Amino acid sequence: MINFVIVSHSEKIAQGVVDLASQMKAPECKIIAAGGIDDPNNPIGTDAVKIMQAIESAYTPDGVVVFVDLGSAILSTQTAVELLDPTIAENVKISSAPLVEGAISAVVAASGGDNLESVLAEAAIATQKQVF
Repeated sequence: MINFVIVSHSEKIAQGVVDLASQMKAPECKIIAAGGIDDPNNPIGTDAVKIMQAIESAYTPDGVVVFVDLGSAILSTQTAVELLDPTIAENVKISSAPLVEGAISAVVAASGGDNLESVLAEAAIATQKQVF
């Protein structure tokens, strides 16, 4: 089963996306929040070590997909992946899909048994499927 990490500058946003996506997942699918930094006076930001630990907790040989909110979250996540054991890092993908829509679409695909490439593709086309 593919698992997920949600990276946001805000702990509340990361947890909110986890809460939403968890409504769509199979019980064995993990979705872990890695939001904010551990500074009560300035809690907004990203922490590469926190992200790395979340990826390690979510790790499965099937893969881990990481969703990010803003540009520096990408940099922190790339740093986190570089800190991982190479055998883990090769199964971690950072999605460029929209945070909420991408995560929900990917979780649905993974819960249906899709492989890593299919899950990433579903995330990438998430906003194309919306009709208003």
